Amino acid sequence: MLHGAIHAVEQGRVHALAGQVRRPAHEVEAGVAHDVEVAPAQPAVVGRAAVAEVHPRRAAIAGEVSRTPGDYPSRPVGEFTVERGGVTLAGEEAGEGVPVVLLHGLTANRRYVVMGSRALERSGHRVVAYDARGHGRSGPAEDSSAYTYLELAADLLAILDDRGIERPVLAGASMGAHTILRFALDHGDRVAGLVLATPAYTPEGEHTDLARWDALSEGLRTGGVDGFVEAYGDPGVPERWRGTVDRVIRQRLAAHDHPEAVADALRCVPRSPVFSAWEELREIDLPTVVVPSRDEADPGHPYAVGERYAAEIPGARLVSEEPGESPLAWQGAQLSRVIAELAERAGARP
Repeated sequence: MLHGAIHAVEQGRVHALAGQVRRPAHEVEAGVAHDVEVAPAQPAVVGRAAVAEVHPRRAAIAGEVSRTPGDYPSRPVGEFTVERGGVTLAGEEAGEGVPVVLLHGLTANRRYVVMGSRALERSGHRVVAYDARGHGRSGPAEDSSAYTYLELAADLLAILDDRGIERPVLAGASMGAHTILRFALDHGDRVAGLVLATPAYTPEGEHTDLARWDALSEGLRTGGVDGFVEAYGDPGVPERWRGTVDRVIRQRLAAHDHPEAVADALRCVPRSPVFSAWEELREIDLPTVVVPSRDEADPGHPYAVGERYAAEIPGARLVSEEPGESPLAWQGAQLSRVIAELAERAGARP
């Protein structure tokens, strides 16, 4: 199975997803009412773009990301490195204006938050994205257990200090969402607003299959990409998509300079607490948008968990696709619009 799902192809290309208008809706769950924005029906996407993050039951993948000719920043992307605690963090920055920092999920890298879209840079935002420790071009931790959310949040603080960013909008997917949540609980004065895409962590841990994560970790550690693919097993997709799934999994994992560090993270991150009780989320006094996925094929990131986050965080808004449609969280242009709207609502400044 695929996180974010593998969706239908139309003439072998990715459909344009920018410029769609969301309409407001309202949902009530367990007696708690909260505002929800629902994206209209979207053309399903895949083929050249299968976007995902590994989780215990679906492949952590992302394929080629389609861009339109105007979908690039007005100036070249600048790369940088930041040192913290013996770890070299690699990142990039593009655009000018309101600062937005993007954090990716487990086994991904910095391109897999807005999926290559440059909409934020074009709309007046300074976008910083970096590879989490052990991922992409970033270096490994000296201690194989140093992939906790406290460490990941401390890395984020180092990035902000190095780039001279005082109060950015923070947007993250899964592990990235959990990292910025932990950061906001500790350093709320350094945050203008939060966009939490596909959060999965709960204090009870009922959605965490540690045995599955450990098997993926061991497969990658002992057998490399082939070992990971073998440990992952049947992707649970139609036969015609299996070659695509295999290719994009391999492409994604090949993007890491230190696969052994990713193996360490696969074992450590799922065991790391983000917060100890739901009541802690009520301490967050920041404009927040939660973007859960309705994709039933992704039980590792339940929609109900996103609803709980939105209910517990004061004033948080829930933004989602229509039931049965392509997950908004994996549509880069759409997610970029959500981030930009949150930045405007938060009154974020350059």
